[in-house]
Amino acid sequence: MSYAEERVSEAWSSNHSYLTNVAFGILGDLGAAEDAVQEAFARLVAADVDGIVDDRGWLTVVTSRICFDKVRSAPRRREFGYEDTTLETTSKPLLSPGAGNPLDRITLDDEVRLALLVMLQRLSPAERVVFVLHDVFQMPFDTIAQTVGRPAPSCRQLARRARLKLEDGGPASSDAVDPEHQLVTQAFIDACSGGNVNDLLQLLDPEVAGDVDLGPGDPMTGSINRGSGNVSVNFLRYFGGSTLVEVPSQREPLLLAFDGRRLAGIISLEIRRARVFKIHVLKDPRKLALLDTQLDVTA
Repeated sequence: MSYAEERVSEAWSSNHSYLTNVAFGILGDLGAAEDAVQEAFARLVAADVDGIVDDRGWLTVVTSRICFDKVRSAPRRREFGYEDTTLETTSKPLLSPGAGNPLDRITLDDEVRLALLVMLQRLSPAERVVFVLHDVFQMPFDTIAQTVGRPAPSCRQLARRARLKLEDGGPASSDAVDPEHQLVTQAFIDACSGGNVNDLLQLLDPEVAGDVDLGPGDPMTGSINRGSGNVSVNFLRYFGGSTLVEVPSQREPLLLAFDGRRLAGIISLEIRRARVFKIHVLKDPRKLALLDTQLDVTA
């Protein structure tokens, strides 16, 4: 294997789950996100890697630009319907800011949507990309400027405008995503993507508690596992081969797990002192089937 091939292979291993998470945050569709990441790596293969100093930084900019172009060029239809005002009045969000456990707020009527995927539809393509990259993934405005092709001060204004729209015209939130929480969440995704129990153990509080909702007919529903060893093994038993992506939020970290491109679970994390302190998993087949359908409609 040549040096260039080794470097691309290492870049894939180190960055694939991160880039998929970023792309999903912008696009709200796992298939489209995976396609964008594949295209970014295809460009890396064709590039002169000797001229690239930071593989992750280069891939993040390229992936984000691909996503931006996709959102910007999409026809005015439901999958990128940020100008479809009917969504704002007919949809009932899965999340509502300021409430308790996110999974306790899942509604099961025909208009259920993942809240952020609905809210992002209110934003222009540039606002959408800037909000996700800066407010969620903590990327600096100078880097984001390379993606949207606007000066950094304009990107700051786009982020502010996006926050105002997402809060229905209210004052900009002071509850920005905690950078430490974002780092822990991404590390959690990386560890699960690799099925690495040792990496996962490093992220869990020794007294971590985990529970799962498998549906009202399952005797395991509501049971609680305690301790990092038990929780890590049980979690990887459910999701060790899944693709995890984050629903960008200024509240509790909320993850979607996909097997292939089918929704396999929803995971809520509570993070304290840079460790995961609680994990709640929704894996009720009936609820997931509905939510999977709604994701297809929203996406």
